[in-house]
Amino acid sequence: MTNTSLCPFTQYLEAARSRVDRALDRYSRPGEGCPAALAEAMRYGLLAPGKRLRPLLVLMAAETCGADDETAMPAACAVEMVHAYSLIHDDLPAMDDDDLRRGRPTCHKVHGEAMAILAGDALFALAFETLARLDAPASVVAECCRTLAVATGPCHLAGGQADDIAPPPADAGIEPLESIHRRKTGALIEASLRLGGLAAGANPMQLAALAEYGRCVGLAFQIVDDLLDVQGDEAALGKRVGKDSDRGKLTFPGVLGVEQSTRRAEMLVTAACEAIGRLDAPTDHLETLARYVLERNR
Repeated sequence: MTNTSLCPFTQYLEAARSRVDRALDRYSRPGEGCPAALAEAMRYGLLAPGKRLRPLLVLMAAETCGADDETAMPAACAVEMVHAYSLIHDDLPAMDDDDLRRGRPTCHKVHGEAMAILAGDALFALAFETLARLDAPASVVAECCRTLAVATGPCHLAGGQADDIAPPPADAGIEPLESIHRRKTGALIEASLRLGGLAAGANPMQLAALAEYGRCVGLAFQIVDDLLDVQGDEAALGKRVGKDSDRGKLTFPGVLGVEQSTRRAEMLVTAACEAIGRLDAPTDHLETLARYVLERNR
C-alpha cells in the first residue's frame, strides 16, 4: 500500500480521533465530589495522546452497520476508558513496572501508586456510567454492558493478564501464547466491534462477522506489538523496547521467529478482511485499518 493511498485514510483517522478526544474530554470532566487529585490522575491516563484504536473500531463498526458517530460515541469512549484503566494498572510496579507510556511518564510515576490505582478503578466505573448513556433500547444497553464486562473480566482481559504475569515456559509452544493474547488484548478489540454493531442495531449475521474480524485483528495487533518490541524505535513508540525479552516473557517472535510471526499477522489480516467481506455494506475503512495494523510503527 502506497503512502498516497493511505493519505485519505490517515486524514479520516485523524478527524475521527479528534471527535473521540473531544468526547473523552467531555465525559471525563470531574463531577461534584470528585477530589481534584483523582480527577487529574484519571484525565492524565485517559487523555494522553494515543492511537485510539478501540474507539475507532467502535465507530467504524457502527458506520458499517448504518449508524453515525454520535450514536456510538458513548460506547467508543467507554472502551477507551477501560483500555486506559488497564494500561494504568499494567504499568504499576506490581505488574509490568513501566515508567514510560505514550511518550510520557506513566501515571504512577507522576501521581503516585495509590492515586494511579484509584484512577484506574474510577475509569473502569466511569466506563459503564458512560456506556449507559447510549441512546438505545434498554435491552441493547444491557447487552452492551454485558459485552464490555465479559471482555474485561476474569476469563478475558483480567485472566489474560494473570497468565501473562506467570507465563508458561518458553518451550510451551504457540497455543498458550495465543490464549494469553486473545484474552489480554484481543477480547477488548473484539468487544469494540461488537459494541459498534450493537449501538447501530446490527443483526446477528453482522455481529458475527464483526466479531470474527475483531478476533483476527486483535491477534494481529498483538503480534505486531511483539515485533515492535524487537524491531521498533523507542522514540516513535513512546515506550521502552526490548522489555519483554529482558523479562523472559513469552512473545510471538520468541516462539515463532520474526519472519514467521510477520506471516502469521498477514494471514490474520487477510482473514479479518474476508470476514467482513461477507457483509452487504461499505467496509473500506475497516479493511484499510486491518492492513494499517501491519504497517504501524508505534
